[in-house]
Amino acid sequence: MSVSSPAIWSGKIFSNGWTDAAGGVQDVREPATGQSLEQTGIANAADVNRAAASAKAARAAWAATPFDQRAAVVREAARLLKERAADINTWNIRECGSIGPKAEWELHATYEQMLMAAALPMQANGQMFPSSMPGRTNLWRRVPMGTVGVIAPWNFPLLLAMRSVAPALALGNAVLLKPDAQTAVTGGHLISQVFADAGLPDGVLHVLPGGPETGDAVVRHPDVTMISFTGSTAVGKSIGATCGGLLKKVALELGGNNALIVLDDANLDAAASNGAWGAFLHQGQICMQAGRHLVQRKVAEAYADKLVERARALYVGDPHAGPAHLGPIINAKQCSRVQDIVDRSVAQGARLLTGGTHEGLFFQPTVLSGVTADMPAFADEIFGPVAPITVFDTEDEAVELVNASPYGLAAAVHSANVSRAMAVANRLHTGMIHVNDQTVNNEFHVPFGGMGASGNGGRFGGPANLDEFTQTQWVSVMEQPIVYPF
Repeated sequence: MSVSSPAIWSGKIFSNGWTDAAGGVQDVREPATGQSLEQTGIANAADVNRAAASAKAARAAWAATPFDQRAAVVREAARLLKERAADINTWNIRECGSIGPKAEWELHATYEQMLMAAALPMQANGQMFPSSMPGRTNLWRRVPMGTVGVIAPWNFPLLLAMRSVAPALALGNAVLLKPDAQTAVTGGHLISQVFADAGLPDGVLHVLPGGPETGDAVVRHPDVTMISFTGSTAVGKSIGATCGGLLKKVALELGGNNALIVLDDANLDAAASNGAWGAFLHQGQICMQAGRHLVQRKVAEAYADKLVERARALYVGDPHAGPAHLGPIINAKQCSRVQDIVDRSVAQGARLLTGGTHEGLFFQPTVLSGVTADMPAFADEIFGPVAPITVFDTEDEAVELVNASPYGLAAAVHSANVSRAMAVANRLHTGMIHVNDQTVNNEFHVPFGGMGASGNGGRFGGPANLDEFTQTQWVSVMEQPIVYPF
């Protein structure tokens, strides 16, 4: 990636080709160095209005395009994504603070999701129901939503944008994608370019980087018929309330305060490995982060020692400059928030076993013990490289601690006895549970989503995409019209 010559999208948005943004421009900054890498256009309400009108005009022809031709465009975009992997991964590292292996995994998972999406249009499109009226045929079929607004986050910007964009397009919708302005290139411009080069017709996909005002304009626009949002619970609640008032379909994948439960018969080396991976991967900036380590008292000290040993072995540094286990926190505000959660928890009695400090945006992997349910490190979604350990005595207590949180995204249970682990898992109110594994799991073909404050029951992935990005329609057909009594 060169930052010396402007890219085709420099200072632009993608809306019927690359165009100037009415909302102006913003620097694309590298969190590790603070360096300006490029500029992106910032869409405002006027840009959203124009994009929505264009999408409305284009979506009928796209929906009427034969399914195999729509699938071919998505497959070609996937091929181009993989062909351009080196450039896309470099942007992910520099713009998003990703380490190399994370960027590579994200691109591969995105590629697989696109291939899966390309297969969706050939699935069964509905059902036929019997009728009490002789000669009537009842068809119940799926039809596109129309225009889907996708609001994607900055932590996995390529993957979490494409998991909505690709199936929505494959199933015949137009899309307005609003990536976070902090990751507008990886989560927006590079996506729009692969689809444009794959032959997607003009007007079907628009990429509109911006902040809350841009997102609000997308959510409220009357021609945007569905919103797919991934982000914080607070913002998701606001979007959900707005969409409810507008009678607009909304899929919300929100925050998590995910628990990793370690029972006293667990393999502690494996549990600590899972705990470190779940807590520290991508600086802990993952909705499925293992944010609460619930450990049975008998093994709590040994688990903490092993987790500390793993944390201290991790190197924190600029992932573009060389290999690192952890890169930078995305911005200063988030870094200060993580530090505040650690400091307040320690002030309330938690013990800082390692870490707890940062230089610039580089936050050291942190392990806290003695964390109780009234401390910020237990109650809050941290979104930083912090592993708080809370001790429990009984399995009932562990279940109660997990379910006390309003969040319900992911959980993990470690035990040498799978039946024992499953007995605990069956009592947890979370959308995803992993036995003898960690909380940060994603398989593109398995429906993904949370409960409670972690989402509204919507699911992404596999067969769930058929339901999320379409609506159903009942059509009845009579060979001859019925003559009614009046």
